[in-house]
Amino acid sequence: MARTPQVGEQAPDFELPGTDGPFKLSEHRGERVVLLFYPGDNTLVCTRQFCSYRDRAEDFAALPATVVGISSQDLESHEAFSAKHGLNVPLLADVDKQVAKTYSAFAPRLGATKRSVVVIDEQGVVRHRHDHLLGLDYQSVDDLQQALDGLGAAA
Repeated sequence: MARTPQVGEQAPDFELPGTDGPFKLSEHRGERVVLLFYPGDNTLVCTRQFCSYRDRAEDFAALPATVVGISSQDLESHEAFSAKHGLNVPLLADVDKQVAKTYSAFAPRLGATKRSVVVIDEQGVVRHRHDHLLGLDYQSVDDLQQALDGLGAAA
């Protein structure tokens, strides 16, 4: 089955509660958005991933995009994870896993969100996606910058 949405297709709108307040994708038209789907708060690789962004805060802040993390834990879990590690990425609570399923970032056999990156352009079109096979690695700040550079100049 093809992953949806695919590169070149419109990104489905969604709204989720987050550590920086509610996030609605359509309210970010006119800017680039990076969705970082991840399996879970306080897990080894996810902690390493989000701490790597914190540790390169200046480079991360310079990314020409709004970046959010999405997993199925609730807002309370996200807030504790963020506070414990001093994270700089807003985390969105997809507790019913519907957004992960819509974006083909859900592993039914595991019953969990899988690690995926989806880059959406200013018009709301998916321009890049990276699905991690095993979820044991992640996209670094440099990888995210390279994906964004591949879109060309911001509109």
